[in-house]
Amino acid sequence: MSSRHAITTGCVLTITALTLTAAPAVAQARTAETSAVEAARKPPPGMIEALQRDLGLTREEAETRLRNEARMTPVEERLRGQLGSRFGGAWFAGSVAQTLVVATTSPADIALIVAAGARAEIVTRSLADLQAVKKHIDQALPTRQETGSVRYIDTKINKVVVLSTAVTTTTNILENAGVDPVAVRVVSSDEKPRPLGDVVGGEAYYIGSASRCSVGFSVTRGAQKGFVSAGHCGKVGAATTGVNRAAQGVFEGSSFPGSDYAWVAVNGDWTPKPLVKNGSGGTVTVAGSRVAVEGASVCRSGSTTGWHCGTIQQRDTSVTYPQGTVSEVTRTTVCAEPGDSGGSFIAIDQAQGVTSGGSGDCTSGGVTYFQPIGEILATYGLTLVTDGTTPPGTSTPPGTSTPPGTGTPPGTGTCTGYPQSVTGTLNNGQSVYQPNNRYYRSTVAGVHAGCLDANDGVDFDLYLQKWNGRNWSVVATADSPSPDEKISYTGTPGYYRYRVVSANGSSPYTLKYKTP
Repeated sequence: MSSRHAITTGCVLTITALTLTAAPAVAQARTAETSAVEAARKPPPGMIEALQRDLGLTREEAETRLRNEARMTPVEERLRGQLGSRFGGAWFAGSVAQTLVVATTSPADIALIVAAGARAEIVTRSLADLQAVKKHIDQALPTRQETGSVRYIDTKINKVVVLSTAVTTTTNILENAGVDPVAVRVVSSDEKPRPLGDVVGGEAYYIGSASRCSVGFSVTRGAQKGFVSAGHCGKVGAATTGVNRAAQGVFEGSSFPGSDYAWVAVNGDWTPKPLVKNGSGGTVTVAGSRVAVEGASVCRSGSTTGWHCGTIQQRDTSVTYPQGTVSEVTRTTVCAEPGDSGGSFIAIDQAQGVTSGGSGDCTSGGVTYFQPIGEILATYGLTLVTDGTTPPGTSTPPGTSTPPGTGTPPGTGTCTGYPQSVTGTLNNGQSVYQPNNRYYRSTVAGVHAGCLDANDGVDFDLYLQKWNGRNWSVVATADSPSPDEKISYTGTPGYYRYRVVSANGSSPYTLKYKTP
């Protein structure tokens, strides 16, 4: 009998160089949830048409799908945090993503999942268990494509899948290495991913005299402007020129293989914008980087094949290219071709990552992998440029200005003994990440303490998030119906950030915090 039972309750890419605005995004004018839902109601230009073409949907079905995804994505994020070590994964089911399925290892979680509006599924192995199995497989398999060119966690079957052209050989290697055979499925496949690079065509940026790649997303690091792209596009120190062949920038960071990401610092002639080309003469605005749920719609922009859409299949995938293995990329049904590498993957208006490579093409179809944006930002200390970004040179730092009638930031009240302090103002429904829409790094284990103070009569909430290598997860919550909140959390070393949310009302606020 299956140990898994459903509980039912009812290529290297180049996009045209994005012009960027120079400064970290500090305050968000909208929460990520609000932004995504609004975008789904009025989808970015070209997205509905691409979903109709690539997923075989009617216009009404495509619109419904985006609304469902926007509505249920925050639910998945919340349940992931609540289930903790019991979380077994989550995915959208149905042609219009009408069902969010959330897996857990404990039947006691069924009521919680159902109450949140999702479908519960009981599994044997948690997502953490599967990640450990996959790590074991990555270490056991040699770096030859025929013995497992692709390895990924398939949460729907609660196993790690290995794609191989030599099934028997691969199975024997895994058995000899002591990998749990019940947790693995070896599938015959002739898929041999490769980086999709160096094909001339469309708008691009160039490395040296011949190589070309696509810009992914606009970023900043302090006052320095730049963009992210694929790591195999260039090594640290390599100079770039823009689509017009004018001097553009220099690779400040690059990793490949192992990972496949890079960032380029541009000169003063280039201005970062929160935009992605949609392949039909228009652009899509980038509002944030909320991680989409498996099964969600996602679109890719590249200079060779333009704008194509599909769905997110599996995360934490390992891909063996001829040059070596790249880990922790995301597998999608979106097609791509050589010349598309480095370009943008975006879900509605939320940045997902940059194109790494794939197999197939956009005539017969294919599979493409992207490097998640969160890891790139965390690795290099970058800030994604979004539509909430305020250019440098403003008289007051974003998020600290005081709207008419709201007064000055409140006193610290009981928030004493906290060495770090930030202030800002939020209107009803807004949120912001602190410190300064960035994060801080803790190198030792210890207590993270935060104290939020806002004006009487409003309801402000405080969340502490930690980067888990894939996305930001909530590790501590203070969401009482009051203006003041406190958090105390004992955590391991890593990257952390606070999220301040106005659940009701407008007010300036003061956040004080201390780190281990």
